Amino acid sequence: MQGLRPQLLEGIPENVYDKIRQLEDSFVIGTPGLKKVTNHIVEELKKGLGVDGGDIPMNVTWVMGYPTGEERGQYLTLDMGGTYLRVCDVVLAGRNESVQLDQSKYKIPENLQNAQADELWDYVAECLRLFLLDRHPSEEEPIKMPLAFTFSYPVTQNSIRDGILQQWTKSLNVPEVVGKDVVTQLQAALDRKKVQADIVALVNDTTGTLIASAYHDPEIKIGSIISTGCNAAYMEEYGAIEKIEECSLPNDALIAINTEYGAFDNKRHVLPRTTYDENLDKLSPHPGCQIYEKMVAGLYLGELLRLIFLELHFQGALFADQDISILKQPNVIDTSFLTIAEADVSESLRELRQLCLEKLALEPHPCDLKVCRYLVELIGTRAARLYACGIAAICKKRGFERCHVGVDGAVFNHYPAFGKRASQALREVLDWPSGSEDLVTFHEAEDGSGIGAALIAALAVKRGGCGRLKPRAQKSN
Repeated sequence: MQGLRPQLLEGIPENVYDKIRQLEDSFVIGTPGLKKVTNHIVEELKKGLGVDGGDIPMNVTWVMGYPTGEERGQYLTLDMGGTYLRVCDVVLAGRNESVQLDQSKYKIPENLQNAQADELWDYVAECLRLFLLDRHPSEEEPIKMPLAFTFSYPVTQNSIRDGILQQWTKSLNVPEVVGKDVVTQLQAALDRKKVQADIVALVNDTTGTLIASAYHDPEIKIGSIISTGCNAAYMEEYGAIEKIEECSLPNDALIAINTEYGAFDNKRHVLPRTTYDENLDKLSPHPGCQIYEKMVAGLYLGELLRLIFLELHFQGALFADQDISILKQPNVIDTSFLTIAEADVSESLRELRQLCLEKLALEPHPCDLKVCRYLVELIGTRAARLYACGIAAICKKRGFERCHVGVDGAVFNHYPAFGKRASQALREVLDWPSGSEDLVTFHEAEDGSGIGAALIAALAVKRGGCGRLKPRAQKSN
């Protein structure tokens, strides 16, 4: 079986083996399947740039062109993209000098994930206030510092300094923010808290990754995040962005596009979803949304594994005669479980055994361990191969035959073999000759939400007016 070490098959009862083979048939994606998904993504990327749009938002960020390397100055950055806030004080001194960065993290309390808008923003503002109080004690005549707000959720931007939230993804769900300008709401909270900061740019972490990586490596053409969520950004020519064609820019002017392609195939046309994917979607905070992301991103891989564990248990194929009370709890397995499990290459799978005991209060038999180890690799392999489809689609859309991809996120950086599997999938989809070098290569990204955001703030301030550009009015639905 693909991806499974032969020794893991030894001793597995025939009935369990048959069930695992059925799972493999559902999860393994061959080259034709990868190409089919990639080609659909290419078409959706094009649709997203049109006036009518498509499943993939293709958000115009108003970040114009790559950094020059001459950007300088001191900037605050605020990163809000998951369960934590990160506040950074960044000093840029040009490409040839090291970047100075001081930062602190603050956890967003669970009770605020479904709170009122003012409660959420006041908490964010308070975290920034405490950071400034610690790093920059109050002066007699404080000067507002420029702030880049990294907000890693899908927004519609009419300028670099505003953003209308389209919908929440991941765990946050504050209805009063949807359809509103997040910059206006946060700036109001900053003013209420008397925080000496002025938001000069709204940034997506993926766009920040693109800019920060390109700052140090001019071969970077795509910025990618594969962590809690999955996303990518790239520079598109203005002439190809139909939905802002009345802005009268040169056709070859480059504008960063935040694809938000985690929403690919929300209409369920092409992705090879299993019953486990469907159940995971139904149990998620946002059913029917981010279908592609739910098959590849770190927030969901552990839950997918848990659902498979449960079904195999109820079929008598896994953890027989064990108390699975903890396993019944949603999200009890996170991506770190998969990371540790797949890194265990010992004959006895002793680390996986300890992990099951500590996380799930289970004492698996040797056969259980082999099945668990196989399932982890099966899920991780599918995720990496599907992830590569998004990167390949951007390359095909823009005609990038050779480029570097800056990738950030815990899944890419810590999950064993993820990058290698994604590279192999790129080779299959893009039809590179056997034995040839990889033409599109993955590289560990620079700090997109910190350094990248500061660079975007510098670009916005340099352009004046905070980089404001006014597109034509959008068609009403």
